Amino acid sequence: MSSHAELVRTAEDVFGWTELRPEQLCAMRHVLDGRDTLVVMPTGAGKSAIYQVPAILLDGPTVVVSPLVALQRDQVAALRAADAPAAAAVNSARSREANDEAWQRFEAGETEYLFLSPEQLANADVLDRLERREPSLFVVDEAHCVSGWGHDFRPDYLRLREVVERLGRPVVLALTATASGPVRTDVVEHLGLRDPAVVVAGFDRPNLHLAVRFGTDEDDRVRAVLDWVSERTGPGLLYVATRKDAERYAEDLTGRGVRAAAFHAGMKAADRKRVQDDFMADRVDVVAATSAFGMGIDKPDVRFVVHAGTPGSLDAYYQEIGRAGRDGEPAEIVLFHRPEDHALQRFLTARKADLECAREVAGLVRRRPGTAIADVAKRLDRSRRKITGTVNLLESSGIVEVSRDGVRYADGAPTPAKAVALVAEEAERQLKRDRSRVEVMREYAGTRGCRRRFLLGYFGQELDGPCGHCDRCDEGVRDDDAVASEHRPDSVVEHEMWGRGTVVQQDGDKLMVLFDEVGYKTLSLAAVEESGVITSGLPG
Repeated sequence: MSSHAELVRTAEDVFGWTELRPEQLCAMRHVLDGRDTLVVMPTGAGKSAIYQVPAILLDGPTVVVSPLVALQRDQVAALRAADAPAAAAVNSARSREANDEAWQRFEAGETEYLFLSPEQLANADVLDRLERREPSLFVVDEAHCVSGWGHDFRPDYLRLREVVERLGRPVVLALTATASGPVRTDVVEHLGLRDPAVVVAGFDRPNLHLAVRFGTDEDDRVRAVLDWVSERTGPGLLYVATRKDAERYAEDLTGRGVRAAAFHAGMKAADRKRVQDDFMADRVDVVAATSAFGMGIDKPDVRFVVHAGTPGSLDAYYQEIGRAGRDGEPAEIVLFHRPEDHALQRFLTARKADLECAREVAGLVRRRPGTAIADVAKRLDRSRRKITGTVNLLESSGIVEVSRDGVRYADGAPTPAKAVALVAEEAERQLKRDRSRVEVMREYAGTRGCRRRFLLGYFGQELDGPCGHCDRCDEGVRDDDAVASEHRPDSVVEHEMWGRGTVVQQDGDKLMVLFDEVGYKTLSLAAVEESGVITSGLPG
């Protein structure tokens, strides 16, 4: 039986799925053939099926790395609801007894799918247990978290490449709902994917009407948001910048007769779960939330997503608006934008590197080569998350090297005192990258062309003409303002001042380039062509 037929039969017999999308089957075949695969598909497009079905046909268990307990819980529940092999999650939200039982079943060969967080894979005991079972498939969910260019960078993801090698190099499947071309390149490099198949599909959501509303006064914006939301029938999501905003909007909407609730990371876990459950059960119509809300939420009938302020990146924005209209019915997407939003986002991204912590870590590792990250955190009395981030900064600065044997000082690296200067430079580069993502959002808000075309171009998909379903198209945007250019998306260029970069997209008479050192820049094509400031045709 062909791999295609096996996959189709397994999907129907085990999960009851009578039809698979072409892109799902394409990715599944690559996995079943033993090829590393990167899948970039929007949330709700069926990425989970891409590992769930082949896992049954492969020898050995499947390990799924997932960053959030809620995501793990939902996936395990979905597998248990089907006639699928046993699935289990081991995480901090479960009791020690429950985790011990899950490990016992896994080691006894009774578990096909095991869900873990990336942080757990820094534990030597966890790696020993996995190594003994010889996993056949290693799945990295939310794979964009491995990229410094992604909107949700998580340092622990950088360890996954070493984990894969230690486990005997099983097939690696990387899944993400949002990844521009440069982020995809980062994912492939940092996870060590070998000649990977790359499947990108499903970003065009024509049922979503995209719009931006402009304002200059914050009080006016608040009133405009409240008026707009109050006039709609939910369910809907209102994304805000701060916890205080979430509470304020929820209270004001409730005062207008809207069944609204706030959601943010500062709430107790039980309260967050209650809001989430109420929203799913239609007891709450509108959730006013920070970016903490939404991951793992699959409510098909969300009729609008509104942002009362501008997010810090187009990646984050796309992921949040993608929670609307999953049932295929029309949904409204509105960004209430003020130029001052970018000043706020630049402030929020201005994270200062803890140089004293970097000096302490470098000194300890130099004295004690091979020290595990967990031991470094314990000896310095700092959180493991803090130490992991500092080690990553030191590693990217060339000061330390990280392997399965722990952290060691790099050969030829300067003294810890001098290393701090290199760390400061690397931190500044990362800050520039963060700020450049804010500028991309500014370009989206201010584009004169089709918004869907801009959005899809950022993710590497081209739209032949204006979509006819955004505010710019409603206004009668012209399609003849594009300037012919030799600089194609994903091509590598060199700028006289900013160095090497990758073309992201062309938006009319502008060219967006992601430079290695300074981040995203939007350039005038006419100026580029006239000055010759950019050299193209470089090897990738």
